[in-house]
Amino acid sequence: MKTSFVILVSSVILLIGCNFKKDVKRITQDFNKDWKFRLGDESEAFQMNYEDDSWKTINVPHDWSIEEGYKNVEETAASTGFTPGGIGWYRKSFRLNKEDVHKHISILFDGVYNNSSVWLNGNLLGTRPNGYSSFQYNLTPYLKHGDSLNVLAVKVDHSAYVDSRWYTGSGIYRKVQLIKKSPLHIANWGVQITTPKITKEYAEINIETKLENTGIKNPKNITLRYVVQDSLGVSVAFKEITLKNELQSSIKLEIKKALLWSVENPNLYTLKVEVLQDGTVVDNVSEKFGVRSFNFDANKGFSLNGKSMKIKGVNIHHDAGALGAAVPKGIWEYRMEKLKSVGVNAIRLSHNPHAVELLEVCDALGLLVMNEAFDEWHLPKGKSKVYLGDNAASEEASKAYPEHFKEWAERDLKDLIKRDFNHPSVIMWSIGNEIEWTFPEYSKTFNEVNKDIMADSYHFTPKYDSIAIKAILKKNVGANDELANTAKQLVKWVKEEDISRPVTCGSVLPSVSIASGYGKAVDVLGFNYRAADYDAAHKTYPDLKILGSENWVDYMEWKNCLERDFVSGVFLWTGFAYLGEAGPWPRKGLNISLFDFAGFKNPRGHFFECLWKEDSKVYMVTTPANESEFSFDKKKGWEFNMQLTPPPVWKMLRKWEWYKVYSKWKYDEGEPIIVQTYTNCEEAELFLNSVSLGKQKLSDFNEDNIIKWQVPFTQGELKVVGYNNGIKEKEYMLHTNSDEVAKISLKANKEEVYVNDITVITAKLLDDKGNLITTADKEIVFSISDNAKIIGIDNGWEKNVQSHKSNGIITHQGKAILIVQTKKEKGIVKVSATVNGVKSKEFLITVP
Repeated sequence: MKTSFVILVSSVILLIGCNFKKDVKRITQDFNKDWKFRLGDESEAFQMNYEDDSWKTINVPHDWSIEEGYKNVEETAASTGFTPGGIGWYRKSFRLNKEDVHKHISILFDGVYNNSSVWLNGNLLGTRPNGYSSFQYNLTPYLKHGDSLNVLAVKVDHSAYVDSRWYTGSGIYRKVQLIKKSPLHIANWGVQITTPKITKEYAEINIETKLENTGIKNPKNITLRYVVQDSLGVSVAFKEITLKNELQSSIKLEIKKALLWSVENPNLYTLKVEVLQDGTVVDNVSEKFGVRSFNFDANKGFSLNGKSMKIKGVNIHHDAGALGAAVPKGIWEYRMEKLKSVGVNAIRLSHNPHAVELLEVCDALGLLVMNEAFDEWHLPKGKSKVYLGDNAASEEASKAYPEHFKEWAERDLKDLIKRDFNHPSVIMWSIGNEIEWTFPEYSKTFNEVNKDIMADSYHFTPKYDSIAIKAILKKNVGANDELANTAKQLVKWVKEEDISRPVTCGSVLPSVSIASGYGKAVDVLGFNYRAADYDAAHKTYPDLKILGSENWVDYMEWKNCLERDFVSGVFLWTGFAYLGEAGPWPRKGLNISLFDFAGFKNPRGHFFECLWKEDSKVYMVTTPANESEFSFDKKKGWEFNMQLTPPPVWKMLRKWEWYKVYSKWKYDEGEPIIVQTYTNCEEAELFLNSVSLGKQKLSDFNEDNIIKWQVPFTQGELKVVGYNNGIKEKEYMLHTNSDEVAKISLKANKEEVYVNDITVITAKLLDDKGNLITTADKEIVFSISDNAKIIGIDNGWEKNVQSHKSNGIITHQGKAILIVQTKKEKGIVKVSATVNGVKSKEFLITVP
C-alpha cells in the first residue's frame, strides 16, 4: 500500500513537471547585437533624433580599452595595463509590438565600466558609478509601440583612466537583456533559495519569493507554483500556495534522497516558479541551485557537507588577457577547467563583483567561491603611473569609486548578494581587501606596538597584546575609528540580505584589526600574506576563524596551512596572469600565477599540481648557475639567496614571483645548469643522454620541496624519472631543439563547438625532431574559414603588447593561442597557420 502511494505521488509530480511550460509569459531577450558605438564625448548623443549613422556597429559585450590596444602614452598607466580609458557612447534602436503595450519591460545590464548614464527616448533612466555592478531600469513609462522607434543611449565615462590598481576595461563589457513580463511579476533577483536542513533521507529547501505589481489594481487570487527538477529534468518536489494581500512568500519543500553539491560531484537542481492570477500563468522564472552545507570552525577549519577539507584556492581578476574584460562564458570554462586540473577547488573573485557566467561555471564544475565586493572603501589606494609602486598617478586621472562609496556602497553590496544568492559555489561574502592600507593610523599603530621587535608585518610574528594595541590605536585614531565602524556597517548590510553565509575580508594587519573590532566584525578573518600571525592569532583569540585569503605561490604558504587544522585554507595570488598592476613599459601585466595570459601552465602551476593532486607527477625546469638563486657547495650543500626585484619597481615584488627558470635544454656547451624538479613522488632520478646522474629523495628538500641538481650542459635529452617504493611512476623530458620550424602543431580545447560558442586553438612550433622550439620566436599567421571569427590572439607573455585583434602574432617560447568564435552556420570550421612558409595541416572544428 505504501509503495503504491509513493508511486502515485511521484506520478503526479512528474505529470505537473511535464506540463510546466517554458517562458509562458516572461520573455528574456538577448539585447547584445547591433549597437552603435563612438569613442569620444558627444554631448547630445542621448537625444532620440541624434544622427549616429557614421558610428561603428558593434555587438556587446564590448571593451574598447583592449580593442584600442596597449599604448605607451600620457593617457595610459601601469596600474591599468597601459590601455586607454576615455568617454564612449552606445546607442541602440529597436521596435516593440503593439502586443507589448501592457507589459512591464525592463533592461538589465550585467556590467558597464564605468560611471554609466542611460537614456530611453531622451529620458534619463539613471546613473551607476560602480563599473562592476549589475543593474536594471524600468523602460515602460517611456516606450513607444508599433512602428515607432525606440532609442536607448548609454554614456560611459571612464576618463579617469587609472582609477584602479589593475585592468578594468571600458564600456558595456558584459551582456544586456531586455525583459518583458506581466505588470504582476517576480522581482529582479526576487527568488532566494537556501538548504538549511540536510539529512540522509531528505533535504529541506527554503524559498523566499518577492513579487512586484506595477499596474494591476487590487490583484486577487494570486497563486505561486513551485517545481524542483533534477539534472535530468525529473520533477522531485512540488508545491502551490495562494497569496492573500501580500506580495511575498516563504515556503519549504523537501527533496527525498537529495544529491549533494560538492567539489567532486557538483549536482545541481532547477527550481521553476510560476505566478498565476485567476488560474492563468502571468510570470515564471527558473533558478539553478545546489543542496549543500558547509562550516568554518575555529579549531578544525573548513568542512563541506560534514567532510573536513582544505580550501585550495586562487585569486583571479575579471579580465581574460587577450579579451580584456569582455569575456565569453566559453573562456571562463576553459580557464576554470585548467585550474581544476591542477587541484584548485576554490576561487576568490578579486576584488569586485565578477560576471554571472563565471559563477555559473563554478557551480557546474564544483569550485567554491569567495565573492568580494570592494577593494576600496571611502579612502583610495595609490595608483601607479609608470611602474608598480610609484603611486604617481595624478589625482584627476585616478578619481575612483571611493568618491561614491558612502552614497552607493549599501546598494552595490546588497545588489551583489541578491544577484548571486542562489549560486551554491558562493560560500562567503567579502566586504573588502587590504583596507587597512588606506587608514595610516593602523600602520602607525602596528609600528609603534612592534618597534622593539622590528616586525615587518610579513615574516615575523607581531605582538598580539590587545590592551596595548587598543591604547595606542585610540591615541592615533581618536574616538571615531572609521575603519572598524564602516566594517560593522557593511557586515550589517550583508546580514540584512543573507544569514546563510559568513562574511569575511582580506586583512593585512590582523593584530591591529582584531583589537580594533574590524577583525571581529566579520565571521571569518582572511589573512593576506600573514602566515607568521597564524599561531599567535589562534592562541590569543581561540574563537577566531582563520583563512589564508591571499598567499604567495610558495611551498611554505601551503605547508603553514597544511600543518594547522585551524587554518581553513589558502587563496594563492594568482590563478591566471592578469592585466595591470605592472610596468614599466612594456610589462602590461603580471604573470605571477599558475597559468599565464594564454592559459599555458607556468612552472609554479606544475609545482602546485604536485602538492594539490594525488596523481603521480614529475616536471623540471632549468637555469644557468650564474642566474639562479640556488647555488651548490660540496661542503654546505644547497643554499638560496633571493634576488629582490631591481629598481625602479618595488623590490618586494620578487616575493610574488617564481624562481627564474626556463622550460628548455639549450645552453652553451659545458655551462653549469641548475635543474629544479617538481614531483610528488618519493624519489627522482636524473638522466642526461641515458646516463644516470643519481637518485634523490624529495624528503631531503623539505624547505622548498624542490629536488635540485647542478649539471654541465650537454646537447641531447635531459630526463627525470619519479619513483614510489622503488617503482617507476612518471617521467618528463627536455630536448635540445633547433631553431628551424619544421612543423606547426594545432590543437583545440574543444573540437566540437556549438553555434556562437568558443574554442581555444593552441599552436606550437616544432623542429624536425618534433621538439618544441623554445629559443627562437617567429611570427605565426592564422587563416580561418568564413563560418567563424577570430576574437583574440595571444602568446601568454607579460611583455607582449602586440594587438590581440589580429590574425598574426610573434610566438613566445614557441607557442601562441587563437580564440575562435563560431557564427550562426553549422558545419566545419577550417583553421590553418603559417610560419616562414611552413604551413600547418588544416585543423577542423565541427559545429553540430
